[in-house]
Amino acid sequence: MELFLAPHSLPFAIAAVMLIALTVIEMACLLIGFSLGEVVDKAWPDDMAGLMSWLNVGGVPVLILLMIILGIFAMTGFVLQAVASAIWTPLPALIAIPTALAGSVPTIRVASRWVARLVPRDESYAVDLADLVGRTAEVTVGPLDQALPGRVRLKDRYGNWHVLRAKAAAEEAPIAIGAKVLLVDRNSDIFIAIPVPSDLDVPQTS
Repeated sequence: MELFLAPHSLPFAIAAVMLIALTVIEMACLLIGFSLGEVVDKAWPDDMAGLMSWLNVGGVPVLILLMIILGIFAMTGFVLQAVASAIWTPLPALIAIPTALAGSVPTIRVASRWVARLVPRDESYAVDLADLVGRTAEVTVGPLDQALPGRVRLKDRYGNWHVLRAKAAAEEAPIAIGAKVLLVDRNSDIFIAIPVPSDLDVPQTS
């Protein structure tokens, strides 16, 4: 506890508190049927995806990756300061922070790969993503519009569930959560959706 409260350990204590807070908030949200992780994934800037993909080897959701980063950074920092204190004196924060960050990166990459085995991915590659165009899905994070992608859920022809990023087609009104949509196209990994026409016979989500 003395190490946790020491001034030279403050950055790592803050990271640990943030990790605990995110964990508690996500658990509380799940109890009421709401996922903070899905909201974070939707709001995450697309132009940061490339940077995060190098660190996020396992492809885990952004919120989980942030929790991994906070946890490993905090643990690395506390160990670093404990060793420095035992050998000589605690490191100043300006030295300890970048040192802990540098030491955390390899562990974060390994941890994201390991956690990805336990956490379902956004999409399964058992089928080609192109095969999912023309199927119906249910909006789970939205509403879908032409701005940031939302999320839709559907089953493929083998009965496997997929959670995919999607936007409403151009000039479509926002599509509410829970609505059934038809996936009519895709742009890279983002699917284009329209409301399911009432007279159209298409493969169902379940």
